[in-house]
Amino acid sequence: MADLAASRARDLIDLVAARALKRGTFTLASGRVASFYLDAKQVVLDAHGAMLVGRAILDRLEAAGPLPHAVGGMSIGADPVTGAVVTMAGVAGVPLKGFMVRKEAKGHGLQKYIEGPVEPGQRVVIVEDVVTTGGSSLLAIDRAQEFGLVVERLVAVIDRLAGGREALAARGIPLESLVTIRDLGIEPDAS
Repeated sequence: MADLAASRARDLIDLVAARALKRGTFTLASGRVASFYLDAKQVVLDAHGAMLVGRAILDRLEAAGPLPHAVGGMSIGADPVTGAVVTMAGVAGVPLKGFMVRKEAKGHGLQKYIEGPVEPGQRVVIVEDVVTTGGSSLLAIDRAQEFGLVVERLVAVIDRLAGGREALAARGIPLESLVTIRDLGIEPDAS
């Protein structure tokens, strides 16, 4: 089993390097200028990539103790990650729900920030495609907590190692990642 997990982890790193990593000059959501960009959607919207991500996150959730009630995060980046985890949970017969956090409240109907089959008081894990400074992750956490969800931790597909872990830790939220830029041969100061 450990060999299979290690093989999947290597496959995921290889897929991120081949499909998600772009070199050049890019302005990130945080406003920082970087010499590389990580387009995780090229991985999580691919059937094999979604399976690898969904299975890896589900494995982490199962290994950490009691399963949360749900996983979810900020739309649009977290939506395919949430879908992958929930789908792999369904395949494995694991009861897990998903939810989405809107950037802005819906302008009609119930005008909610949180969408999905979750209820106040439930334990959740926030998922994210890429964490840089942690800004969108912290907003998702705020919205989830305002709704009444109990946020246990955050699991990201990719950590740019650019301050997100520290920003989340300052709020008492641990960050786990499937891949870091070091796995791709990039040092954090390379921006």
